[in-house]
Amino acid sequence: MTDLPIYLDYQSTTPMDPRVTKVVTESFENFGNPHGRQHHFSRIAADAVEKARNRVAYLIGSFPHRIIFTSGATESCNLAIRGAARCAPKTRVRIVTVATEHSAVLETVMDLGRSGFELTILPVGSSGRLDLNRLYDIVDEKTLIVSVMAVNNEIGVIQPLSEIAAICRSRGAFFHTDASQAPGRIDINVDEWGVDMLTISSHKIYGPKGIGALYVADDASLSPILFGGGQERGFRSGTVPTPLACGFGEAASIASDEWQADSERMSAQTAKFWTGLENISADIFRFGSLEHRVPGSLSFGFPGISGEELVALVESKIAISTGSACASQNSTISHVLAALGYSRFDASTGVRVGLGRFTTEREIDIALTAFAHAIS
Repeated sequence: MTDLPIYLDYQSTTPMDPRVTKVVTESFENFGNPHGRQHHFSRIAADAVEKARNRVAYLIGSFPHRIIFTSGATESCNLAIRGAARCAPKTRVRIVTVATEHSAVLETVMDLGRSGFELTILPVGSSGRLDLNRLYDIVDEKTLIVSVMAVNNEIGVIQPLSEIAAICRSRGAFFHTDASQAPGRIDINVDEWGVDMLTISSHKIYGPKGIGALYVADDASLSPILFGGGQERGFRSGTVPTPLACGFGEAASIASDEWQADSERMSAQTAKFWTGLENISADIFRFGSLEHRVPGSLSFGFPGISGEELVALVESKIAISTGSACASQNSTISHVLAALGYSRFDASTGVRVGLGRFTTEREIDIALTAFAHAIS
């Protein structure tokens, strides 16, 4: 049997932790509808979902009733932004976001722009960070919501969230952050960050695909975008899938307990990886801030070789990508690297390596050897 390549694309998705797989499998026995408590089977499923909700809430420093289960991060981002837009006061007509956002946010705000909202898409500096002074000048009494990703999914750069939240609060605007890449890598506390809405996704933290959550603060104004049975406090109709919720809860619990150890290990592995890459080529591009970046995230390129070519050359040994998995079928260059100010030629060299919970030192050595062979 042919050996599988080493998986180094943890920002795209994470493999399910075996402890999570066990919980998901066992939870299929809880077949009752979790939104009814009229009999034993429904009560068992409902209790399991609420236990999961508590675990997800604990991960981000929230109260459980503020957690709305969704089908994933894309729906959560849509619910946050469209839901705010649906009940916006007539005076609040501006939506603000950033050029390096995920398409789940960018495409949503552009669609709302076609519906009459005024859009402002702010640039970033070469580090990938938002200019707070520019944000301060833009956010005013006309602004409804500001959406800024906590950790960029391509370059791993962390935005100054509490400062952004303070600016929004001073102008009476809501602040939403897509924090899908943050859990398990940095500490999250929604109150300390000051966010009104926050998106997270199960499959980014070693849980099952098909489920995510939106944190909604008590004073956030939000209307549903899906209608039906009025589940999830009326914010999101549809039956919550009990096994997926239980898996999400288990993954959140593990992340709460182990994120610091995971982060420290990945920090050391990341430093080793950067050193190895520089030994291969001193001219390597390192995209985005190295200071304000989550551990385990490497975005780089070798001059003269396209990212797609490099990915193909190392494919038999390691599984990496050129950027967002959601844009992998698009032949255009990364909009994130373009926003950092790189030329089309330099941006086309970009590849993304994501380390994770199960990455070993041996795998890093194999990956560096694969890169060295490819470049030579």
